Amino acid sequence: MNDRQLEAVAREEITARIVRLQERLVHEGIDAFLVTQHVDLYYYTGSMQAGYAFIPAEGEAVFYVRRSLERAQSESAALVEALASLRGFRKQLAQRHPAVFAKAAGAAVMIATEMDVLPAATYAKLLEVLAGGNGEAPCSLIDGSALLRRERMIKSPWEVSRIEAAAQVVAEALEASLPIIKEGLTELELMARLEYEMRIRGHIGLMRTRSYNMEIMTGMLGSGAAAAVPSAFDGPAGGLGLGPAAPQSTSRKAIVRHEPILIDIGCCIDGYVIDQTRTAVIGGLPDDLAEAYAQSERIIRHAEQLLRPGTACDAVYAASLADAAAAGLADHFMGFGSNQVKFLGHGIGLEVDEWPVLARGFGDGMEPGMVLAVEPKFTFPGRGVVGIENSYLITETGCRQLTQSPEGLIVL
Repeated sequence: MNDRQLEAVAREEITARIVRLQERLVHEGIDAFLVTQHVDLYYYTGSMQAGYAFIPAEGEAVFYVRRSLERAQSESAALVEALASLRGFRKQLAQRHPAVFAKAAGAAVMIATEMDVLPAATYAKLLEVLAGGNGEAPCSLIDGSALLRRERMIKSPWEVSRIEAAAQVVAEALEASLPIIKEGLTELELMARLEYEMRIRGHIGLMRTRSYNMEIMTGMLGSGAAAAVPSAFDGPAGGLGLGPAAPQSTSRKAIVRHEPILIDIGCCIDGYVIDQTRTAVIGGLPDDLAEAYAQSERIIRHAEQLLRPGTACDAVYAASLADAAAAGLADHFMGFGSNQVKFLGHGIGLEVDEWPVLARGFGDGMEPGMVLAVEPKFTFPGRGVVGIENSYLITETGCRQLTQSPEGLIVL
């Protein structure tokens, strides 16, 4: 698919997304959605320029842009208008969308926005600007985060094609990088080679996340004891990292024989990410670690049987806990001790940490079009981390694996 075809598909996609959101706004009795975050702006306009997208429940969506106006006009599938000033934003909105602001006396205009990612200072400023006065209808900013995140859970065939393109890049990059692994090679050198191989194939160099203060540097690559060092990152493997300023993932530790090398990497193509993990070793793993790795594959096979429409997300997580406990590995599953994470997998798309989540309390049933990364891993402090991760598309009849790298312990 060439760039012109991609652009045409994306424009059709964005129009359909806006229509779906408007239908939801009408159903919820919300007057409009004010999109502020760059990933959400991209999702609903096709552009990441600075500004706000205003999507009324009825009527035309408009992308109000501070800069670059020219760039937004060339990229956006939604109508673009220059944002004259933030102080005059209320007046500008009322002129463009009179039906939204023509409320009866005393009735508030209900505008949803993404409060899960909106900085407090920006929220306060927007609330002040939109408040109204001199007889104008007051505005109320409400949290539309869950509404928007649920809209983004279901991927279209076009979105899936972008995730598959990222999966192909990861597979090619891993295959091209494995031959350089030898004793004495540092984790950093291996990650640099993987990143190089992905970048020359189109990886944008970012793995975007939604969670506050959570960052991902292409992925989590670690060997032996360094991989098992815990971190603040919400994942089963932290990694020693390059110091307090980068306290996770790859370090300068040299790789040695008979220790697990955890290669948990992702790639982003046209904004969409893939997430996969493979485990490698020079020589062979100790028997208990080899058995733990084999158990991770058994858990993911069991999960595949459950990844189908109607299955509750938390039921898949519960099954994985039971499998790990039956194997006598509960203490090491998805981390160790107080650093164990409470999920088996997560949605992926424009961000690595999308909904749904395979976790306790997320009881939503799976639906066709959801894309999830499933990552059973076992952490052994002082020794390393073993496991596997694949990304899957939920289909009408079950699931389809999107990850393309061969499975199995990689023995070098």
